Amino acid sequence: MEQELETLTGTVENIVYRSEETGYTVLEFASDGILFTAVGEMEDVAEGEEVVLHGRFVTHPSFGEQLRVEAYEVSLPETAAAIRRYLASGVLPYIGKAMAGRIVDLFGEDTLEVIASQPMSLTAVKGISEEKARAISNEFKRLYGVREAINCLAKYNLSTATVVAMYRHYGPDTVDVIARDPYVLCAYPAYQDFSVADAIAQNMSFEYNSQERVRAGLQYVLRHNLQNGHACLPDDKLCAAVSSFLRVEPETVTSVLENMMEYGDLSCVETEKMRAVYLPDYLRAERNIAAHLRMLMSLSAPGEEQGDKLIDRIEQLQGIRYAPLQREAISAALRSNALVLTGGPGTGKTTAVNAMLAAFEQCGDRVALAAPTGRAAKRLSELTGRKAKTIHRLLEVDRSGGEIVRFIHNEKNLLKCDVVVIDEMSMVDDMLFESLLLALKPACKIIMVGDEDQLPSVGAGNVLGNIIASGIVPTVRLTEIFRQAAESMIVSNAHRIVTGQPPQKGGLDSDFFMLESDGEACADLVCDLVCRRLPQSYGFDPFEDIQVLCPSKIGPLGTVALNAALQQRLNPPGPGRPQIQVRDKILRVGDKVMQIKNNYDIPYTRPDGGEDGAGAFNGDMGVIESVDVRGGSVTVRSEERRIVYTSEYLRELEPAYAVTIHKSQGSEFPAVIVPVMDVPPKLCYRNLLYTGVTRAKSLCILAGHSREVVQMVHSVRRNKRFSCLAELLQRDDL
Repeated sequence: MEQELETLTGTVENIVYRSEETGYTVLEFASDGILFTAVGEMEDVAEGEEVVLHGRFVTHPSFGEQLRVEAYEVSLPETAAAIRRYLASGVLPYIGKAMAGRIVDLFGEDTLEVIASQPMSLTAVKGISEEKARAISNEFKRLYGVREAINCLAKYNLSTATVVAMYRHYGPDTVDVIARDPYVLCAYPAYQDFSVADAIAQNMSFEYNSQERVRAGLQYVLRHNLQNGHACLPDDKLCAAVSSFLRVEPETVTSVLENMMEYGDLSCVETEKMRAVYLPDYLRAERNIAAHLRMLMSLSAPGEEQGDKLIDRIEQLQGIRYAPLQREAISAALRSNALVLTGGPGTGKTTAVNAMLAAFEQCGDRVALAAPTGRAAKRLSELTGRKAKTIHRLLEVDRSGGEIVRFIHNEKNLLKCDVVVIDEMSMVDDMLFESLLLALKPACKIIMVGDEDQLPSVGAGNVLGNIIASGIVPTVRLTEIFRQAAESMIVSNAHRIVTGQPPQKGGLDSDFFMLESDGEACADLVCDLVCRRLPQSYGFDPFEDIQVLCPSKIGPLGTVALNAALQQRLNPPGPGRPQIQVRDKILRVGDKVMQIKNNYDIPYTRPDGGEDGAGAFNGDMGVIESVDVRGGSVTVRSEERRIVYTSEYLRELEPAYAVTIHKSQGSEFPAVIVPVMDVPPKLCYRNLLYTGVTRAKSLCILAGHSREVVQMVHSVRRNKRFSCLAELLQRDDL
């Protein structure tokens, strides 16, 4: 049973720690003569203030009992001594300890009223100009406004972080905005669950079929489906889903939808197949992608006249003879401004790309290489011998935009390249691809390289699949498996899977095995392979070389259970291994971990002397170097970067002894183990298995039931994604 909420009243004695980004605070406060420690999101609380804290006591393994604050109220200090201490804490700009004393000596208990209502009176204090007086007063009124909003909205159980985010966006009107339409809480910047806003709306006596509720329901369902990869939804499916979700009549939903489209709150595209409804940003993205690629196809390519001779020269220089399809791809790259190069493992994509790069360089073109993830970019660098970046680092994240992702390179600050080559294109979503295209010069070539049979992007859209389906951009599919690659059962079985044939089990000297196992024995088998058998037989390092790739997070063979088991065997608790608990996971020195969301703000250092920067991205992997238990932080070494995860960022880290196949996209590992048992039906399909197998470089082991492997191979269901990009590419009326 959850502990009841406790309420304590006291005075803030000391701010021990505060995150400027999130407002997460550790403070000491006195209540009835006893000193307590409180933790929580309390960005506007200052020393000397009277506070009422609502929370639950928890026991920290190092710091003992703490009050975890869920809500709070602040009273401004009233006595001259308390006001002096409050101002001396640095809560307001330009006021330090000495200045606080001078101000309070002059105005006494009226000090805060003077700051709020008569700021120019502060200029009577030595060192305060009119400009400083205005800044002091404005900041005080902002803090007071935040507190008023927190206090007014406390009855709705909104977290302090949510109210502060809303106040930053709406300012002094925050309470009025929420009162008029509580469903704004579902959108930026709060992104609360619909049920939270719905409960507040009911408390405010909003009708269940009110315009505000239905509008919010439509937007909420569209946003929710972005997480399932859908850039849009057919209007009939959208209305049916919203009607069921809100329990309102379909006619009401349809009427509100038409109104929202008329006023531009939602957007619409009509195709032969459907009338698709978009959130405006996503239709804009797909229109921009289509318009840019169509524009590229209308321009002549500068290298088209020298194709065959240039390819012959490169063959002579490199002592290689390209296969017919490779030669076709190289020629197409020279004569077209946009090209898709696709094909499975072992079909020579890397050889073709290297030839293209040599040809572009011979033409004097400046070439940029990029991939969606850090691991994919590193692999691209290794395969080409040239520097590659993530798309985010190529575009350079502009961190001044707050939570809205903006890039330094955009339509007003173009990249200085003549050709851009994007690897692992199947992982690129609508919004990222739009950002990339906007940052390219009008005549910059784009070469898109990827395997169309792999899983689509985590973000919304199916860019590679739609571009290929449109038939507008030249596409070369490499199909010939070269002799050396054909000797690998990883390669041959990957091609068997993608053509609907079960993989062969392999022998003792093979690089592919199917090991039958069941129940708990299968989980034990996976752990034994990682911890003992593969290191002993092949010399693989369990941390650096071996990766478990799971179809799912849940179940005895999901990432959660296997990470706990592998952590216990590979990195158990012990002296010299400090750890910290974050919700239901433990992060310990020596653990293999993964970043699970894009974070554009978290800083990193480069111990190798390289340039420091900021940003950690979904799928980045590393090892925990140290844990500061008292400070609540973890330091991770991720390739050439060292990142300190303070308390507000720890939820973005997960153990990575086992990760989902989705999270492994764009990566390659020497040895891969894929548990295939009790796979959830919605994940039991061919592309998922194919993607897992093709992550293996030297060894792939399937552990579990061969009958489930066969089921996955025979399930040709692809992730159906609603998008109109293919149709938009085929239009000439954009």
